[in-house]
Amino acid sequence: MTERPPHPEPERTPGLEPGGGVPPGETPPAEGGMSGLSHREPEPSAATGRVTLVLVGVVTLLVVAMIVAQIVGIIDVL
Repeated sequence: MTERPPHPEPERTPGLEPGGGVPPGETPPAEGGMSGLSHREPEPSAATGRVTLVLVGVVTLLVVAMIVAQIVGIIDVL
């Protein structure tokens, strides 16, 4: 079986213009024609953000209280 050369002659390659360029419409589009979402995504409620902030605040306060308690000597973790 004969293999094709890795770089075919530009004069014999279909779809090429004389300068080596490709005419419009010869190549497929870069991306699909559909854009955007097909349906709206659900938006989280305002309570979700508030609950998250409260939980982060509580955990932060507990960690800070534990560090202060260890520095003062109330608890001995290490």
